[in-house]
Amino acid sequence: MARESSIDQLSTEDKTWLDKRFMDKGFCGYEEIATILQERGYNVSKSSVHRYGQKVEQKLAAVQASTQAAMMIADAAPDDSDMRSSAVLSLVQTELFNALVALQESDSEDADPADRIMLMAKAGKGIAEIAKASVNQKKWESEVKERVQAAAKAVEKIVKKGGMSKDTVDEVKKEILGIIGL
Repeated sequence: MARESSIDQLSTEDKTWLDKRFMDKGFCGYEEIATILQERGYNVSKSSVHRYGQKVEQKLAAVQASTQAAMMIADAAPDDSDMRSSAVLSLVQTELFNALVALQESDSEDADPADRIMLMAKAGKGIAEIAKASVNQKKWESEVKERVQAAAKAVEKIVKKGGMSKDTVDEVKKEILGIIGL
């Protein structure tokens, strides 16, 4: 197991300060940061600050890229039926399941049973949250279908009263129901 980084030794307050410092002033000045942390009583090198800064910068860049890609996709291909959310939920469920299986199959002698229990609990909580999101997404989809079907029936009654032909009524109804792919 890898040894703990000197940055991991920072108090919550100092770690928050470090993250904010990176965000506010960019990912530079590692030597200055190391000096400040040393003055606060930590045994931190410029290299450890640099390694940590690179990790934070990479995570931030990944989040920004994902956010930008999601916005571009949403603009280019609206997803009224919420298929992307369904796909993401499925992907996360698969990954959580695979991680859970790998954890169960792990026979490492170095594995602390308490750590395994914590990991299993976290995975279980993640799976529960994903399952809840999936149920909510399907409930929303069902509610939308019901509202569209009700609207189609209401329109059918209105247009029949107005004297439209059955073919015209069927065409209007088909257009309305086509919104939800029925």
